Amino acid sequence: MKYVAFAEPGGPEVLRVADRPRPDPRPGEVLIEVEAAGVSRADTLQRKGLYPPPPNASPHLGLEVAGTVCAVGSDVGGVRLGERVVALCNGGGYAEFACVPAGHVLPLPETWSFVEGATLPENAFTVFDNLIVRARLQAGDVVLVHGGTSGIGTTAIMFARALGARVIATAGSREKCEATIRIGAEAAIAYREEDFVERVLALTDGRGVDIVLDIVGGEYVARDLRAVAIEGRIACIATAGGTRAEIDLGRLLQRRATIFGSSLRPRSDAEKAQIAGGLRARMWPLLDDRDAIVPLVDSIYTFSDARAAHERLEASAHVGKIVLVPDAPGRDG
Repeated sequence: MKYVAFAEPGGPEVLRVADRPRPDPRPGEVLIEVEAAGVSRADTLQRKGLYPPPPNASPHLGLEVAGTVCAVGSDVGGVRLGERVVALCNGGGYAEFACVPAGHVLPLPETWSFVEGATLPENAFTVFDNLIVRARLQAGDVVLVHGGTSGIGTTAIMFARALGARVIATAGSREKCEATIRIGAEAAIAYREEDFVERVLALTDGRGVDIVLDIVGGEYVARDLRAVAIEGRIACIATAGGTRAEIDLGRLLQRRATIFGSSLRPRSDAEKAQIAGGLRARMWPLLDDRDAIVPLVDSIYTFSDARAAHERLEASAHVGKIVLVPDAPGRDG
């Protein structure tokens, strides 16, 4: 089968299409014939050699796929041969076939295409776990979403709005700010032109936000703390702005605030399956209507053009999700 490989860490130019045998599902796994795969920041970091896979995970790129179940391992229930699905992978999603733990598989919404479905898994798992479970989002909460046009950001805006929260987003340009408004944010802040803390406080009459979803880290964390309301929660899920932060503990105590961090990929299969169960119960019933939550595909590239896909993501030129598809119809073994 064809898959996207790289011989050594480096820039997007190291990516190439190669051949390897089709995998067989182990006990508890299913084999998916991949129609589309999502492209994530984690993939680019792994390509650079900065994000090694956890033990026992596939060493190959790709953390989310949409496709059809074509084989089922032993000890698997609730997933049928021929079922159209989306899935969170432990790696190996940039391929014509991918093995996935059965607990990480969710049905493809009936009104969504495979390409649209590939935008869901990593974003949905990450946002649901951090925004809804860990940050305890409730209807009426005000949420600040950094990087509002990223895959995570767009999903967070839509999930929060679907559950009755209000959203303020940050983005890198006026055009991207306008995109977050179209997605469902009630206000957007161009962070290169405005101080997001001042704007947040002005927009909330000095109260601050209930939750911050922070994909930047670094010095943003101290600023997030100045922007939260009493009992505010700050979810740190990435470190594009640096891994170190200095905060005002007095402010933390005064606000009775919570700062927590989370990473999805190292979590156990059982933990990811639990997140999948929550998504199935709370968010999946909202998807077929394509109303509050809609697929947001930025661009589509073939496996042979994976280099261009990674270049677009690393340039932060995208709004929504970048998706890869196999080069030609049909699969070989």
